Amino acid sequence: MIGEHVGFVRAVRVAGPGRELLPTTEPVDLVIADGSIADIAPTGNLRPTGAILEAEGGWLLPGLWDHHVHALQWALAADRVPLGEVATARDAARIMAVAPVSDGRRVGVGFRDGLWPDEPTLEILDATTGEVPTYLVNADVHSVWMNAAAFRREGFVPTASGMLLEEDAFEISRRLNAVAPDAADAAVERMARAAASRGVVGLVDLDMTWNDEPWQRRAARGFDALRVSYGTYPQHLDRAIAEGLRTGEPVRGARDGLIRVGPLKAITDGSLGTRTAACGHPYPGDPTNHGLLTVPPEELVDMMTRATAAGLDCAIHAIGDVANSHALDAYARTGAVGTIEHAQLVAHADIPRFARLGVAASVQPEHALDDRDMTDAIWAAQSAQPYPLRALADSGANLRFGSDAPVAPLDPWAAMASAVFRTRDGREPWQPHQRVDIDTAIAASTSGGSTAAAEIAPGAVADLVIVGVDPRTADERALRSMPVRATLLAGRVTHGA
Repeated sequence: MIGEHVGFVRAVRVAGPGRELLPTTEPVDLVIADGSIADIAPTGNLRPTGAILEAEGGWLLPGLWDHHVHALQWALAADRVPLGEVATARDAARIMAVAPVSDGRRVGVGFRDGLWPDEPTLEILDATTGEVPTYLVNADVHSVWMNAAAFRREGFVPTASGMLLEEDAFEISRRLNAVAPDAADAAVERMARAAASRGVVGLVDLDMTWNDEPWQRRAARGFDALRVSYGTYPQHLDRAIAEGLRTGEPVRGARDGLIRVGPLKAITDGSLGTRTAACGHPYPGDPTNHGLLTVPPEELVDMMTRATAAGLDCAIHAIGDVANSHALDAYARTGAVGTIEHAQLVAHADIPRFARLGVAASVQPEHALDDRDMTDAIWAAQSAQPYPLRALADSGANLRFGSDAPVAPLDPWAAMASAVFRTRDGREPWQPHQRVDIDTAIAASTSGGSTAAAEIAPGAVADLVIVGVDPRTADERALRSMPVRATLLAGRVTHGA
């Protein structure tokens, strides 16, 4: 049934936004025409038309979105060495010593050194990996650990730690991701099909490159698995303005409007794991380290002003509380429209400013659990609130959930489970006062976010997902393992048994 246009969905129960508009809590039928929901009524009261999808009492929600993905980097991660469970620097070095070699190099991804008992050094990595260029990309992508052979290959001066941080690390990632177009597009296609199998109908692609060109190419090749909104980075802002890119417009050459121009993405500070997020209090063991602002406040205002004048929304990466304050200040001064990406540590006085300024909080709930031990250790002295999901929601802010894949897997059910239960793997909930309810989590996982969720209603676009368990009554494990029976994109099946 993949690729088929559905005209009728029979016997489905509505679990997501829009159920309160229906006259019954019993199964309903849907008529779909021209990519939209044309009618809804209790089962048996509408005439079937076109291809019929038998829902058999499954649960219906609006199609899900991941609002922060690095699409190609996530797609390529499947072919790289996973290091997420590695407990020490020496263990990571030993694993990489026997890792497969591709394109003359070894690449590992996903390590988290913030709580390692030993520190990464060039010497440790050289001792096991020898003359094969070896790269270990931090889970947060803000640092890369390399051996001497990799430093020589890339033309960088070796550091004693073997680490490159922030922009230097991003440059290494760009080089690692610079695969041939055919291979890149095939990997992205596989990634998109996997996303559809989890109920995803759209994503915001924030790969750190000039994204207009590859998405033009994919559109021309007939990419149709997902809706995509793609970002532009500051180094390409002049080009984007000169070429007339405007947020919300279809990529040039596209026929179906699935792929559209997204926001200007600016990274204004570092990360927790790399100890570079800009914070009000210093990091443990180094009273001079408050993290760093990678974009000065006045430069950020100028950049956002130019983007707004050109018709581009903004997506501002801010992890530490100082970075979040400056990003909110810039929105206030410029009148820009957009998001703050991550918002991992926010001053209590800044939390209500999101709603007042109309700035959406594009957050990644899985990061809270990935980082809980580092947060408790590294941010213990911070006075701001870490991962303030409930506080933001209660203040009226629009939450938009994402994964930041490859930092966390692209799976909206994992994000929802982390947001609702604040635990996994049987641990006690972490900061349970920042849980959100399941309805907020579902809404935050749709195209509009928690305060502007897509609904199941006549006239709505038929971007839909049918699942086998009621998410509103599912426990944490059931939510994470949610069985997805079918995904529809404007009524066309992109995943289904």
